[in-house]
Amino acid sequence: MYAIVEIAGQQFKVEKDRYIYTHHLDANEGDTLTFDKVLLTDDNGTVSVGKPHLSGAKVTAKVLGHAKGDKVIIFKKKRRKGYAKKNGHRQQFTKIVIENITF
Repeated sequence: MYAIVEIAGQQFKVEKDRYIYTHHLDANEGDTLTFDKVLLTDDNGTVSVGKPHLSGAKVTAKVLGHAKGDKVIIFKKKRRKGYAKKNGHRQQFTKIVIENITF
């Protein structure tokens, strides 16, 4: 059984007891979150598709912690102008585990 859920503006294929990394969510470690923007569910070949969301379908997840991604270096340069700019960025992620899928 799996579902496709919209979390923080992105769509994820989730299954029970799976770990996923999402964009940073405002939740503390150990909190339980409920996502109700379920787009599709599959229960052993029985597929239900929402228009755009399924009513009554929910996915519950537990927050395991927060992490940072790899550093990305941004370097801009314009030749012969004396312009060079270096910048870095580390994306914030939230690690969650899917506890239950109900529909």
